[in-house]
Amino acid sequence: MINLDEESLICDLAETYQIYDYKRLPLQTVAVFSCGLRENSRIKMKLSQQTASIETMLLAGISDKLGILLWAQTKDGQKGKNRPISILEKVLNLPKKSKEEVAFASAEEFESTRNQ
Repeated sequence: MINLDEESLICDLAETYQIYDYKRLPLQTVAVFSCGLRENSRIKMKLSQQTASIETMLLAGISDKLGILLWAQTKDGQKGKNRPISILEKVLNLPKKSKEEVAFASAEEFESTRNQ
């Protein structure tokens, strides 16, 4: 943890245990305190490569589903237009899905592409 991000570990130890100088403590004690940090602490989130806490992701997912339900009741939703933007995708920085539309000039062209 120290090699990954010492500053995050220092902040988490100070916030959780009021340990401001961890180097004065025995290594075993610091290791025990570090393992006891909560799952949404800075260092544990960095170790698990998370950009948001579980609570934030759950709330964003719930908000997205509620937005879709409400949107489906509108005229735009019935026509499939102006779908709401996903908050969860923004929080997680997910890449946008690209929609590739393919058009064919003839049935033969379609058949040859399908058979490949």
